Amino acid sequence: MQAVIDVIAKVNGFLNDIVWGWPAIVMILGTGIILTIRTKCIQVRKFGESFNGTIVKTIKDSTKKGRIRDKNKISPFAAFASAISGTVGTGNIIGVSSAILTGGPGAVFWMWVSAFFGMVTNYAENVLGLYYRKRDRDGNFRGGAFYYIAYGIKWKWLAYLAAVFCMIAAIGMSGVQTNKISGTLVNAFQTDSIVVKLMIGIVVAVLVAIIILGGIKRISTVATLLVPFMSLIFIVLAIVAICMHITALPTAVALIFKSAFTFKSASGGILGYAMATVIRKGMARGVFSNEAGLGSSVIAHSATDNREPVKQGLWGIFEVFFDSFIVCTLTAFLILTSFSVEELNAFSVIDGADSQVAMQAFSGNFGLIGTICFSIILPLFAFTTILAWAYYGEKATEFLFGGLKGNGTKIAVWVFKILYVLLIVFSAVISSELVWDISDTANGLMALPNLIAVILLSGVVVKITKNYYDRKKGVDVKAMLSAYPEQNDEFIEYEKNNSN
Repeated sequence: MQAVIDVIAKVNGFLNDIVWGWPAIVMILGTGIILTIRTKCIQVRKFGESFNGTIVKTIKDSTKKGRIRDKNKISPFAAFASAISGTVGTGNIIGVSSAILTGGPGAVFWMWVSAFFGMVTNYAENVLGLYYRKRDRDGNFRGGAFYYIAYGIKWKWLAYLAAVFCMIAAIGMSGVQTNKISGTLVNAFQTDSIVVKLMIGIVVAVLVAIIILGGIKRISTVATLLVPFMSLIFIVLAIVAICMHITALPTAVALIFKSAFTFKSASGGILGYAMATVIRKGMARGVFSNEAGLGSSVIAHSATDNREPVKQGLWGIFEVFFDSFIVCTLTAFLILTSFSVEELNAFSVIDGADSQVAMQAFSGNFGLIGTICFSIILPLFAFTTILAWAYYGEKATEFLFGGLKGNGTKIAVWVFKILYVLLIVFSAVISSELVWDISDTANGLMALPNLIAVILLSGVVVKITKNYYDRKKGVDVKAMLSAYPEQNDEFIEYEKNNSN
């Protein structure tokens, strides 16, 4: 077994150096910069609308009777919850810990950079996802990067490649989440038994298998229940812990900026990385956390009954903001105010140190209560992410093997689900570092075809955005809701009949 794992590690290391080299980093940032310019910095100009028209509106509408929903679809918030369940996971907590331990505090700055431009990238993905989505034979919407690649730029070979990469990334992402559930619980139980890890993996696999059989409706139901609950608990506890060390906060902030722009992050140890490593780790963990550029969360967003691409695009802006600028930032400040540089150096030589740092940040500040809360919060974060990525992988499998008609997809989907569940068990017992590296590689591969399509279709994003805001101003133009004339007319009629 160890020989096989060593071979996997060597092959993955070779691919990771290519996938996360400077060309990929430039492409991720470049896409965000191009979109920022072409949309006139929409993530800043329309941030207020994104906040008020999405999460605030949802809270206000929760006490009202909403419009009638199509029974085959899910609400914009349910789509958001499903998507955010795929992004708000261990990447926000363990991923930030890992970035700091392997790339230094400066990696946090590059996570912020990737998030700023990721907001507009995610916006564009959602707009294109809804615009190019299609109905399957059961009347459900299907969309994602493979759809706007296949029907937008009309490169079906690249769409199929994107679907393959999505399936691999789904398995990689679930592996990280399961590994961190296992690591967190064995730390809480103060044991490192492989048998215990294996049992945890089996339990997680069984629960995932039960839920993913219900598809996006069941996944969104679980997500809308768990995501707000666990996010609120984490945010409150993190803020309280930071306030307990408030005098250390200015030093932590200064260290982040200083480390981001120096070739030596600090004096040796884990912080003595070259600037290239700091940027790579920050960017990789940033993309892992908020998924902007991967074209993953758009798969969930495309299942919504919302017919306006721009409205769902605004959910994407808030999604990345919440994920990176709130949850990830709180995690970074929690760690950097709770531990000294010397203490972080001591952690860096331990396998699974990222989990231990996060756990001790809670236990050190809140004692037994902190340990219990962390042992509940992180597994829930990870579990909902596993569910979301199971759906993403399933939709990629359907596209790859059957398209919209569903021919030949059932067997392929079942094979994917079985493989997905079995690898959950395997991921619970392998090396923490290897799991992260494999997932980073898979994410990078998935991002490449998506970013190519988003850049080539950036003009379409601009046109759809202008069309939406022209209509809001009262300009008499036909709505751009779908790339397909018949479906576009149907959506226009739907919006007229169901407008609030």
